[in-house]
Amino acid sequence: MAERIDGKIIAAQVLEKVKAETAKLVGETGLQPGIAVVIVGEDSASQFYVRSKGKRAEECGFKSVTHRLPAETSEADLLKLIGELNDDDTIHGILVQLPVPDHIDDGKVIQAISPDKDVDGFSFVNVGRLTTGQLGSAFVPCTPAGSMVMIRQALGTDDLSGLSAVVVGRSNIVGKPMANLLLAANATVTIAHSRTKDLPAVCREADILVAAVGRPEMIKGDWVKPGACVIDVGINRVDAPDTEKGYRVVGDVDYEAAEKVAGSITPVPGGVGLMTVAMLMASTLISACRAAGKEAPTF
Repeated sequence: MAERIDGKIIAAQVLEKVKAETAKLVGETGLQPGIAVVIVGEDSASQFYVRSKGKRAEECGFKSVTHRLPAETSEADLLKLIGELNDDDTIHGILVQLPVPDHIDDGKVIQAISPDKDVDGFSFVNVGRLTTGQLGSAFVPCTPAGSMVMIRQALGTDDLSGLSAVVVGRSNIVGKPMANLLLAANATVTIAHSRTKDLPAVCREADILVAAVGRPEMIKGDWVKPGACVIDVGINRVDAPDTEKGYRVVGDVDYEAAEKVAGSITPVPGGVGLMTVAMLMASTLISACRAAGKEAPTF
């Protein structure tokens, strides 16, 4: 039976380090890390995530600012606000909660955020830094960053030399940055996707298997190499009429089948999802350390 990679425990460890390093930064320089979250509209899921991020930021000792804008806010007004936040020396991380309303170009909004405050790691500058291996100056998307923390803990090493990694999914938010992080750690990496020939056979070659496709329980137990480290990024709702909510949350991996084969595996819920906000806090702290001219901690 696979070892369960507990996102709750690992995220708590990251947040404790953020709190300690924040207190140290404030004590040495008087500079308090600041994060600004911008949300446009009333999407209920987005509102929940924004509250969660604000709460975590305050717990870490950050200055936390939330800008709640009505759905009819113009693109020009949103870009104006981002410009003001770029110029605000008390803000070190800027996050625009997606999705934004259809009349706003989310790509334009993301690229308007200063790369030095782009703690989501979505700007072309940070993508370029990650792709070229400049991890010391890049901000990395938080979900892949959290996944790497879990992989290193599960395998007990930072160096993945000699290991084969397969990332199922090629999104700009998870799949591609995940592959680049694995490459930087010396793994031999394959990016697989919906058009990959004989996907189960490709997955069976993986010492590290990362599932990020958004399809409920697509990765079956017999797709997993015995002893592999399995990171399940998927968060999917499936009908479950016998439950109080009428649905249950599952990952992209058939957990019950895969845990009988894998060496270690993340559950859903309780896995990668909890790491995402923790790594957002870590990135904001790192940004503040850079602004203060201090060496940033590593996570």
